Amino acid sequence: MMPNSDPHLPINCTADGLEQAIAPSYSDKPEEACGVFGLYAPGEDVAKLTYFGLYALQHRGQESAGIATFEGEQVHLHKEMGLVSQVFNESILQNMPGTIAVGHTRYSTTGSSRVVNAQPAVVDTRLGALALAHNGNLVNTTELREQLLQTETQLLTTTDSEMIAHAIAEAVNAGSGWVEGAIEAFHRCQGAFSLVIGTPEGLIGARDPNGIRPLVIGTLPGPSADEPPRYVLSSETCGLDIIGADYLRDVEPGELVWITDAGLSSFRWAAPATRKLCIFEMIYFARPDSVMSEESLYSYRLRLGRQLAIESPADVDLIMGVPDSGVPAAIGFSQESGISYAEGLIKNRYVGRTFIQPTQTMRESGIRMKLNPLKDVLNGKRILIVDDSIVRGTTSRKIVKALRDAGATEVHMRISSPPVTHPCFYGIDTDSQDQLIAATKSIEEIAAQIGVDSLAYLSWEGMLKATGEDPESFCSACFTGDYPVPVPELVKRSKLILEKTAPAPAPV
Repeated sequence: MMPNSDPHLPINCTADGLEQAIAPSYSDKPEEACGVFGLYAPGEDVAKLTYFGLYALQHRGQESAGIATFEGEQVHLHKEMGLVSQVFNESILQNMPGTIAVGHTRYSTTGSSRVVNAQPAVVDTRLGALALAHNGNLVNTTELREQLLQTETQLLTTTDSEMIAHAIAEAVNAGSGWVEGAIEAFHRCQGAFSLVIGTPEGLIGARDPNGIRPLVIGTLPGPSADEPPRYVLSSETCGLDIIGADYLRDVEPGELVWITDAGLSSFRWAAPATRKLCIFEMIYFARPDSVMSEESLYSYRLRLGRQLAIESPADVDLIMGVPDSGVPAAIGFSQESGISYAEGLIKNRYVGRTFIQPTQTMRESGIRMKLNPLKDVLNGKRILIVDDSIVRGTTSRKIVKALRDAGATEVHMRISSPPVTHPCFYGIDTDSQDQLIAATKSIEEIAAQIGVDSLAYLSWEGMLKATGEDPESFCSACFTGDYPVPVPELVKRSKLILEKTAPAPAPV
């Protein structure tokens, strides 16, 4: 490990802006926890390849980014608040040599938005340092923290990710090897975790027994035909594509893969369980060009739109989507209904998260900082706009107003998922239940609040039918309240404020 002038700060991190949280985005969508990336590639520029992998995964988290590389026993770590392109430059990456790399881009769920909570989490052990990147959220954080503190573990952050790293270190320091120590630690963890863990000897990838968060394996060809391939771990296949890696397979739920000079070894650390992949990964979180179940998510989202058109048709002049996540479903709706698709909103793709607050005048103009309507397309038209979800309704209301101001005579809305009625405890940042608009209002009341002429959601059955897979293999707790991993009552009470919501009424 490199020396650190302040033991209370991460390596290579400064105290500047330590308490400053990044301003919220102009969307009321649920936010994904993070993206993870790992690389075992002797002879390659692992830091730069990991940078590009994180760049492709930027949509999964925009608050902080970090990379750790292993050069034998030495660890080079750099992590800061900001986007991947803001945190790293050529000079930083050139000073991060190694054969193994672990990368992370973060949106905070457990642990506030501070640089001290940025990942990877690096912890010393008797076998050398480990660097851990985590996508997901534990539900037994309080219990695990108390266990670690009883053994005088020094916790520097408020994240469950650091606790997993220390749990592994405890097992290793007690005599276990890397694989055995990781497995011992995983048995202490409850909830959702897809992990990439770097060590001086090799790279670990692992998923929780339900596989709630995704993790894929890719390969890069060796420098010559007679040399073994290099291995890549990524939250999504788009992270493989950007560096020219080939998709090999998913890390299976309850599986640990161990990548070393000898190649890739697989360990089943937990008994097989029914896969419960988060359905929101398919609806919204993952990039549309990422592949799950042998097809792009763009294709799945087209089917959602087609199913939505079958369930909730509308007599309108134009179909449009909310850029970018609502566009595939809107195209599918257009294809099924035969109604023309048009772009009615143009997205400013360079507006991201920023420390600079807009002026009061800009705040009053609302969504237009990010989305601007095309008046000549909308004027005098009956519009149906498709989006993937409504969480609080604030953004939807601003969009509808902007469309009416641009001359739309009618504005109808269709949502390519069911009403979000319950919060997530597995790595998605959602409000407490009383802040979720569909948990407190009927569809008629939501329609009135956001100002649309009609509103309809895709049915839960239609959403799962469109996957073409076993409906039981997905977690859809945010729509049903049926949580696949038991949530402790204390944790549940922090978000689950209302009684279980009754089935949604018919569309209006």
